[in-house]
Amino acid sequence: MTINSFIKRLQNIMRNDSGVNGDAQRIEQIVWLLFLKVYDAKEEIWEFHDDNYQSIIPEEYRWRNWATDNKDGEAKTGQSLLDFINEQLIPSLKRIEVDEHTPISKAIVKFAFEDTFNFMKDGVLLRQVVNVIDEIDFTDHKERHNFNDIYEQILKDLQNQRSSGEYYTPRAVTDFIVEMVRPKLGEKVADFACGTGGFLTSSLNYLEKQIDSVEDRDKYNHSVFGIEKKALPHLLSVTNLLLHDIDNPYIVHDNSLEKNVRDYVEKDKFEVILMNPPYGGSEKDNIKMNFPLELRSSETADLFMSVIMYRLKKEGRAAIVLPDGFLFGTDNSKMAIKEKLVNDFNLHTIIRLPHSVFAPYTSIHTNILFFDNAHPTEHTWFYRLDMPEGYKNFSKTRPIKIEHFEPIIKWWENREDIVIDDNYKAKKYTVEEIVEGNYNLDLCGFPKEEEIILEPNELIKNYQEERAQLNNQIDNILEDIQSVLGEKS
Repeated sequence: MTINSFIKRLQNIMRNDSGVNGDAQRIEQIVWLLFLKVYDAKEEIWEFHDDNYQSIIPEEYRWRNWATDNKDGEAKTGQSLLDFINEQLIPSLKRIEVDEHTPISKAIVKFAFEDTFNFMKDGVLLRQVVNVIDEIDFTDHKERHNFNDIYEQILKDLQNQRSSGEYYTPRAVTDFIVEMVRPKLGEKVADFACGTGGFLTSSLNYLEKQIDSVEDRDKYNHSVFGIEKKALPHLLSVTNLLLHDIDNPYIVHDNSLEKNVRDYVEKDKFEVILMNPPYGGSEKDNIKMNFPLELRSSETADLFMSVIMYRLKKEGRAAIVLPDGFLFGTDNSKMAIKEKLVNDFNLHTIIRLPHSVFAPYTSIHTNILFFDNAHPTEHTWFYRLDMPEGYKNFSKTRPIKIEHFEPIIKWWENREDIVIDDNYKAKKYTVEEIVEGNYNLDLCGFPKEEEIILEPNELIKNYQEERAQLNNQIDNILEDIQSVLGEKS
């Protein structure tokens, strides 16, 4: 079964069900069913290796015991299937008891179903959906890896349903960043707003090539950590890691910003942190209280930048995707964050990405900041990645690809200034120059871009994102003014 035909078959069936209202609910429905199928396949493997293995799922609710249709007329369908799922299966999985001693491989079942619902109202159509999913043999290693691409498609479909500031990070971007950061087996890679797990799966693909022994396989199984506060992306990331042969997918369903950063201790820190945090969003005052006064910001991405700095181990490496607003922002909190970044960490490279990397979801301009916790910044290299020849912009049908990063990969090991048409494409700036420039990191930018004519809906979306960022900057400035006035009164 090809991926396209698999998705299309499910779409065609579910379009006829009156309970599924649009793509968002269709995706949620597919994802929790896929999770149960994938988990059952993993349990078959665990049972093969451990005669004493016991499932945390009650026997009658395991996929193999209710979903598989043996064509003997015994499989549940119609109203009996609906009643079983709505009144028994989902409530039972929500009630599973876990504690601090429950293995992650088992506890994820409860976490996965905390916010799960069945939207389908036609039990016959639901049986058809279950049968299509049951055709996939997830115990087969090759087929399991082939169907990682199912998640790529689901993730892309998911974007149209997600709120401003949250995007699917293109595989080419996550693969490039991982290749530059070069995680090693034995190190743990973290993403504190992991979404559907793009950075984590790119890291696993990179680390898998380093496996040479049983000990290495165990290190691989414990090599990634994620936090995601939204239920659907969390479930997607857990299932994606199961497909990547991670038996204990440590993906926490939580908000990374809800803990006071001053409370982090050494065991909470990581060797590698990779992130594309949500931007444009704003946080409540009680969230901002979790940060030192000078680092409190109304911009979500700024707060995640601070979290990374507090959770990066000594000698650890990090990379984060941030919008242009962070580079040139001058409100007090952004200035304080940039000052801390430059003075306490080694901000060694900033890659200026071309427009439309996240197309068609947004045309917002973004950058990749690479830094480590080895020593304070001495100098920072800037490199402008221009639009590939023959491209006016990236799109859903012509996305950015890993080969588009080849010029940076070649330049990375043998860095030198590059000047094109009297403009710097690549240049090294000393820390003194950065400080004297008032921590303005908007350097080696794009000298001139052709105006791109966007569809009305895209224009509206971009204006909304830009307005949200401006509103957050205004909020920060007003807070700074009020703070000053409060001190004087």
